Amino acid sequence: MEDYLKLDKQLCFPIYALSREVIQRYRPLLDEIDLTYPQYLVLMVLWEHQQQTVNQIGGKLLLDSGTLTPLLKRLEQKQLVIRQRSKTDERVVEISLTDEGKQLRTKAEQIPLKLIQELGISLEEITVMKNIINKLLKIKK
Repeated sequence: MEDYLKLDKQLCFPIYALSREVIQRYRPLLDEIDLTYPQYLVLMVLWEHQQQTVNQIGGKLLLDSGTLTPLLKRLEQKQLVIRQRSKTDERVVEISLTDEGKQLRTKAEQIPLKLIQELGISLEEITVMKNIINKLLKIKK
């Protein structure tokens, strides 16, 4: 009988280990622009969409507002984003980029290509992996 409790039979462990490894490889690249990986993720959402509510960012990053709020406060302290209550619904907090936050995009543009080179895999392999991962997470394009 197959022992499914062996570590080498688990799906979760290689995914967990890969996640840690990729984030660790991001660290020196992000240190150059004084960002943590979660801060980088938030900025990528804002570089793409310009202004988002906390809930919209959380939905895109699969994070709750309790996790996002301190992260957004730190980005605001770095003068990269502005947090303000919506004029139409004060329960909603809108997040937008400052000029400095917009300019940081130029410095960050090379990070994905540097990471791909560092990992030593092709764009095709990355696409296949992302498609499988997105299928598991039920993320649609």
